[in-house]
Amino acid sequence: MPRRRPLVIGHRGAPGYRPEHTRSSYDLALEMGVDAVEPDVVFTRDRVAVVRHENEIGSTTDVADHPEYADRRTTKTIDGVELDGWFTEDFTWDELAGLRSRERLPQLRTASASFDDTQPILRLREVLDLVRQAGLDQGREIGIVLEIKHATYFGELGYDVAQLLAAELRDAGWGAGELPLTVEAFEQRILGELRALGVPGLYVYLLEASGRAADLVAAHGRTAPTYRSQLTAAGLDRLASGAHAVDGISLSKRTILAPDRLGRATGPASVVADAHDRGLRVFTWTCRPENAFLIPQFRRGRGKAAFGDWEGEWQLIADAGVDGVFVDHPDLGVAFFR
Repeated sequence: MPRRRPLVIGHRGAPGYRPEHTRSSYDLALEMGVDAVEPDVVFTRDRVAVVRHENEIGSTTDVADHPEYADRRTTKTIDGVELDGWFTEDFTWDELAGLRSRERLPQLRTASASFDDTQPILRLREVLDLVRQAGLDQGREIGIVLEIKHATYFGELGYDVAQLLAAELRDAGWGAGELPLTVEAFEQRILGELRALGVPGLYVYLLEASGRAADLVAAHGRTAPTYRSQLTAAGLDRLASGAHAVDGISLSKRTILAPDRLGRATGPASVVADAHDRGLRVFTWTCRPENAFLIPQFRRGRGKAAFGDWEGEWQLIADAGVDGVFVDHPDLGVAFFR
């Protein structure tokens, strides 16, 4: 059933104010009253689950300043995209623990960048423990929305992603259904594999506005269905009741706003109601106030870092009846969507 108000999810903590996936980013999001936080999960060489936006860490850590790791810079193709940099799977956890986090968008979020090089990378276990304790301290349920990154890629390297995460969640007390766990991925297969291992939770399939899922491309090549085709009536039917049925979908906000060629919203698109008709919950990402992230209709002035008419854009998202929103500024999200 659709929620009367959407869950407000701290997207990688509170990255509008602190470098994403740092302890201070999560602490701030929890203090600001989010319903859940979202850690992205990748893996080290020795199979430790760590929270990073991507497995490439050159743009979010000080790894480039460590001469001992200069020879680990390389070029890899991840889900069809060629990337140059340093990758978590080429480091042990002990090595990564010596690095420090940096703001991913320093020119846009200069205040957040002032916290660069002060905080270490976190393991998934640390975030699980942090959120569990915050729920006890605040006397309320706080959830985890765990996003599994690049499952097919890691699987091809020999990682049993589902087993690793199932063991981690159970060991941390998040694998028995007592705490509000949501698992997300841009690949439907890994969601089914983790569910099959008996980890209770809400399983949500992420869909880009364009392109194809990496697991489907690996299985079917150029004939793989597009994300767009998966949002048709027939595609939603398969997501809701097929062999790898999910509990919900998570959409780029552009899919809901449906901007025309001039950047004016034509939505809310019907996809949210269509999904609800099939019993699917609908999340959307990412609600951000800066002009750089708003569709043109809601930008104000020329500064990319300046806040535009974010309330106008967010109101259309609220009007669509979504069940969850990812926010970079949790204080704004909590105040607006509640």
